[in-house]
Amino acid sequence: MEPVETRLIAKLKSGIEELSPASFAMVMATGIVSIASRLIGFQAIATTLFWLNLILFICLLLLTAGRIIHFPRRFFSNMSDHAAGVGYLTLVAATDIVGIQFIIFRNGVGTALVLFVCSIVLWLILMYAVFAALIAGAEKPDLRGGINGIWLISTVSTESISILGSMLVNAFPDHREPLLFFSLLMFLMGCMLYLLIIPLLFYRILFFRLTPEEFSGPYWINMGAAAAATLAGAEIVMNSPGSAFLTGILPFTTGFTLSFWAIATWWIPLLLVLDAWRYFSRGRTLFHDPGDWGMVFPIGMYTACTYQLSQAAGIEFLLDIPRISIYAALTAWTLTFLGSLRSIKRLF
Repeated sequence: MEPVETRLIAKLKSGIEELSPASFAMVMATGIVSIASRLIGFQAIATTLFWLNLILFICLLLLTAGRIIHFPRRFFSNMSDHAAGVGYLTLVAATDIVGIQFIIFRNGVGTALVLFVCSIVLWLILMYAVFAALIAGAEKPDLRGGINGIWLISTVSTESISILGSMLVNAFPDHREPLLFFSLLMFLMGCMLYLLIIPLLFYRILFFRLTPEEFSGPYWINMGAAAAATLAGAEIVMNSPGSAFLTGILPFTTGFTLSFWAIATWWIPLLLVLDAWRYFSRGRTLFHDPGDWGMVFPIGMYTACTYQLSQAAGIEFLLDIPRISIYAALTAWTLTFLGSLRSIKRLF
C-alpha cells in the first residue's frame, strides 16, 4: 500500500501543476475587502484580513514559484490560452493591493514602494507576453470559447498600479508630479483596455448561448474593472490640488471617473439576476465555489471605490452605499473562503 506521505506529496504536486493562472484572485478579493472594511470603520476585521492576506500572498508566491520550476511547460503554455492566460495578471493586481494594505495598516511606505516597482515589472512582462502569445498563436478559438470576464483583469491590474502610485505620492514629495503623471497614464490605459474588451464580452453574452456553468465568478469583473477604474480616478482627483497639470484637467478626470462608477453601478442588478439564475439552475448550496473569488473582489472594490468617490467629489450621500455593501462583501468573502477550505479538504 502506498505510504500516506507519498500520496500527499503526489496530490500536492498535482495541485501545483493545476494551479490556476488566476489563483491570485483570492489575494485581490481578501485585500480589497480588508481595505473596504478599514474605510467603513471595521478595524478588527480589516486588520485580521490584512494578516491573513499576507499569508495567502506568500503561500501563492511559493506555489507559483514551484509551478515555474517543476512544471515550466504547463506554466508557459497557459499564456497562450485565450480562456485563462490573462489570469496571470491577477499577480500584478494582488501585488499592488498588498502594497496598498501595507500603507494603510503599517504605514509601510518602503515595502509598498518595493511592491509597486515589482508590480510594474510584472505588468510589463505579463501584459505583453500574454497578449503577444494570444495574438501570435496559430490556433485560435471562436469568440464564445475564447473570451470571458477574466480578460478584464488586464484593466484591473493596470488600474491597481495607478491606485498604489497615487497613494505613494505624499511619501515622495520631490517626485510628486512624475508619480501623479504616471498614475494618470495607467488610469487612462486601464480605461482604454476596458472600453476595448467590454464590447466583446457584451456581444458574447448577448448573441451566444451562455450556460449556468459558463456564467461564473469572473463575469463579475465586468463590474469590478469599472469599479477599479473609479477608485483609480478618485485617488487622482484627491491628489489634484497642488498639481498645476492635474488641476487643469480636473473636470475631465472627475467626469470620467463618475462615468465609470455609473457603468459599475449599471452592471450590479444584471449580474445579481444572472447569479441567481446560475445558482437556482445548479441547485442551491451554502458554500460558494472557489472560482467565486472573481465575484468577491468586485463587491469589495465597489464598496471601496464608492467610499473614495464620495470623498473625492464631495458627494456625501454616496456614503450610504458602502455602509450597506460592506456587509455583502464580507458575506461573499466568508462563503467563498469556506468553500475554498472545503475544496482543499477534499483534495487531501
